[in-house]
Amino acid sequence: MTPAELADVRGRLEDFAGEVFTSFARREQRSNGGLYLRGLMLDGRRKSMVPMAERLGVDHQRLQQFITSSTWDYVAVRRCLAQRAVRVVA
Repeated sequence: MTPAELADVRGRLEDFAGEVFTSFARREQRSNGGLYLRGLMLDGRRKSMVPMAERLGVDHQRLQQFITSSTWDYVAVRRCLAQRAVRVVA
């Protein structure tokens, strides 16, 4: 996805991230979760932290800490994703 294409769907992606990451205790975690999703969506062969951060124009430590150091309940995120998938399929 190009930056222009991402800009076109950014509102929908932010709504999705807000729903999926609603269980995160801190606003910064929810923000970094959305940032990480945007990084995954952007074009680029490598989806590791440094290349994604470069494409997003942020410090790669922000993404790295979200994935490796930030504590959050992955079960709640998976549950939300599963419930959303059921609604979409139905």
